[in-house]
Amino acid sequence: MHLKRWLTAIVALPFLFGVIFKGGPLLFAALIIIVSILSLREYFYIVLNSCIKTEDTNRLYLKVFAFIIGPVIIWAAFNNAFDVIIALIILDLIVSSLYLLRKFRSDPLVLEAIAKQVTGIIYIPLFLSCLVLIRNSPDGIKWVFFLLLLVFACDTGAYYIGTYMGRRKLCPSISPGKTVEGSIGGLAASLGAGLIFKNFFLPQMPWESIILFCLSIAAAGQVGDLFESALKRSANVKDSGTILPGHGGILDRIDALLFAAPVAYFFKEYLFL
Repeated sequence: MHLKRWLTAIVALPFLFGVIFKGGPLLFAALIIIVSILSLREYFYIVLNSCIKTEDTNRLYLKVFAFIIGPVIIWAAFNNAFDVIIALIILDLIVSSLYLLRKFRSDPLVLEAIAKQVTGIIYIPLFLSCLVLIRNSPDGIKWVFFLLLLVFACDTGAYYIGTYMGRRKLCPSISPGKTVEGSIGGLAASLGAGLIFKNFFLPQMPWESIILFCLSIAAAGQVGDLFESALKRSANVKDSGTILPGHGGILDRIDALLFAAPVAYFFKEYLFL
């Protein structure tokens, strides 16, 4: 398992870094759209199978509409069209509600499915669009790398500290394997990596601001990890997919990043003035 995790990272990271550093804003947005579609597919595999009793054809409508709305949200972020993003989320809820009116009599569980579809639009395309907004902002490449470094460091620190030193369970009802020691290790690893990055690439930023940023990103990432674990546990699913050997699905790999990206965007745009 450890070897597969590292081999996957060794193959994927150079490609990811190449897209971020050399690919330009358009290619980066295209990559985020692809990741969004794949993640939505895995998300629906987790959450929709248990809440609709009708045929797959009926379930397909909600998925297809999400696959249309999601990429358009990211494209709107690429064009800094915040009003369009809000309009798309509203449109998704309205259209889903019309679907509810048509299906509720034959399938009362459709309301739960629609709630999960709307949640998925916010959880995946909207949160991922923050990466595009960060990439297109001043020094965006640097901040995207910073964010990825913090999330990766937190995930790695939590995994290894939790594996070898973990004793007290962090949230056993959601993820029995996660420990308090692992969580602290993730926070410490993220902080250490962030302070090194700041020293070399962001020397103008105040130390106290960077410390707060690093800890906030690490905490948000851990919450995102637990959120996806709760989704999988509620559906009795181990992994969201098998596309990444040693990591599971795309959603398993980006669950922390999904929650961390909006926090990073908020810090960069409104606190680091």
